Amino acid sequence: MNMRLHWTKHTLIFGGAAAWGLLLVSCVMVDRTVVAPPKIAGATFVGTKECTQCHSEVTDHFGGSTHAKIAVADSKLGDTSCESCHGPGSVHVTAGGGKGTIVNPGKSPEACFQCHTDKQGQFSLPNSHPVLAGKVSCVDCHDVHEGKAIRGTGSSLENEIATCTKCHTAQKGPYVYEHAALKEGCTACHNPHGSVNAKMLVARDANLCLRCHLEAPSVANSGEINANAIRH
Repeated sequence: MNMRLHWTKHTLIFGGAAAWGLLLVSCVMVDRTVVAPPKIAGATFVGTKECTQCHSEVTDHFGGSTHAKIAVADSKLGDTSCESCHGPGSVHVTAGGGKGTIVNPGKSPEACFQCHTDKQGQFSLPNSHPVLAGKVSCVDCHDVHEGKAIRGTGSSLENEIATCTKCHTAQKGPYVYEHAALKEGCTACHNPHGSVNAKMLVARDANLCLRCHLEAPSVANSGEINANAIRH
């Protein structure tokens, strides 16, 4: 008995969904994130090797950065980390550089927002740095070509404070009585991307302060409240 296969609309829909699911899993299983890069009219991808010809000061140490794990979904091109954020580079290479031939995330945050959608939402909150208004850029605070792209982490904690006080000079000090929270960095109290709280605080004033300033008696069982007790 011969049976003929009939391709119905439902067969195509569910078959296509299954194939897309397998493709998605295959992307997740590799150690590089696959993205849809910015588009540049008339440009095609050339691979990172072309970028190293002129931008060796960046590409020489870029391999160890978090952003180096991003790649365009085309294995024929080889390494395409640069073009994942800057767009296809053929026009830029042919022109020898020039404005409008490549995407510069330092001028627009849209290239960053294609992955960092949560940060785009935070910048829309009532209190945030004016990135969406174009007055501040992501690269003012982030070194996107090196390490984890977040300045002021681990042994480089001083860099976080230096990054913030580059603009917030009034908070730089020195102070006779320095706020002890500075030992943990500005982000111990502030969310630099945005917050519903005033001054981009990570919590309402009283609740935030009491995370460190415990309401504890200076003498046990005295009934006294000492709001200056510091959690160590």
